Amino acid sequence: MSTPQLTDVDVPEAGDTGSIGSSIRDYVQRVRSGDVGSLPAVLGLIALVLLFSILQGSTFFTPLNFANLLGQGAAIIVLAMGLVFVLLLGEIDLSAGFAAGTAAAVLAVTLTKMNFPWPLALAAGLLTGTVIGLFIGLLVARLGIPSFVVTLAAFLGLQGVMLLIIGEGGTIPIRNDFLLALMNRNMPVWAGWVLWLLVVLGYMGITFRTIRARKRAGLAGSSTPVWASKTLAVAVLLGIAVYLLNGERQVLRPGKVTCVTLGPPNEPVGCIPVIQGVPWSVLIILLLLVGLTFLLGRTAFGRHVYAVGGNTEAARRAGIKVSSIKITCFIICSTMAAVAGVLLASRDNSVSPTTGGAQTLLYAVGAAVIGGTSLFGGRGKVMDAVIGGLVVAVIANGLPLITQQSGIQYVVTGGVLLVAASVDALSRRRSSASGR
Repeated sequence: MSTPQLTDVDVPEAGDTGSIGSSIRDYVQRVRSGDVGSLPAVLGLIALVLLFSILQGSTFFTPLNFANLLGQGAAIIVLAMGLVFVLLLGEIDLSAGFAAGTAAAVLAVTLTKMNFPWPLALAAGLLTGTVIGLFIGLLVARLGIPSFVVTLAAFLGLQGVMLLIIGEGGTIPIRNDFLLALMNRNMPVWAGWVLWLLVVLGYMGITFRTIRARKRAGLAGSSTPVWASKTLAVAVLLGIAVYLLNGERQVLRPGKVTCVTLGPPNEPVGCIPVIQGVPWSVLIILLLLVGLTFLLGRTAFGRHVYAVGGNTEAARRAGIKVSSIKITCFIICSTMAAVAGVLLASRDNSVSPTTGGAQTLLYAVGAAVIGGTSLFGGRGKVMDAVIGGLVVAVIANGLPLITQQSGIQYVVTGGVLLVAASVDALSRRRSSASGR
């Protein structure tokens, strides 16, 4: 058997990183080859923001609505982050929405009715999600039952579990200040800028370290101008977001407190405190994004997830414990669903049998797919959930400002999801044709 020759392969020399122009040409070539990543979602997000800003700029493009948009999309984004792990395997979890609701119900019962300290109640809710994921993962990985069937059964069963925990038509309030602050309070203004600085410095350090590591390994990487341009773009975009969120979000602002007056005596009948600062939910999403991205991109477990999703049989022959990888991914998915359930309970100040129901799951799956995660497995990132979640949140936030017909929102969201799935299928076909 002859030894393969590499004479036809153009391997860049160590340190040959190219200019901004060459980096752009390389990226365009990758897109033409089918590696589109999150590009369609980013372009769609920009187009939607511009459209709603033009049609309803005085209402949509305001700091108050910007903060509301982040609050509306937080739970969906977190839920989609967990679904990314399952989708990377080429599997599906239809029960994630009601797993979130069940975890929230356990949290509410232990906190309000059993008077547990909030850390124990929170741990009980998160542990509920972990147990649900373990149960689903064992059925899928050990017994070989298709994930669609298992999670569809869990979708139906968890609704019954929620009713048994809460009671039909019942609502359990959440009165703990810490849990309510997760979705209803904001960081101090100075803390928002500190967070911005930490994120920018962190991004700068991680990307620079990656470039240096590739150079030492003799691989091509981004040039210094490209690296500096990306860092500057991240700093500017995040800086604009922090600036908007740190501004006063009330329309009337005579001072630190807005007082509404009525009648000739001009006596105040109500005072509205200043609302400003980055929501705490943004910090939660950021921490989850960094942790899960590290797990997928920097660990052996993450590489094994991509390997199993790309070719399960090849991964098994390579010595990867496919069953363990699948079980772990379902555990991560349901645990993240539990985190989303906590955020839903915090936002609503209560838990009811509808928590995590309705379109919650559909929006979360849509967010992951719209962001660029493949339904066929093996391709996707945690960041896809964030980008796709913002697209879904913008649609849900902006359309009601244009029309009061809720049917249009469903049609548009479904159409965006269909387009994203079509782009995914076409990009995979083009990738196969180009040998990628």
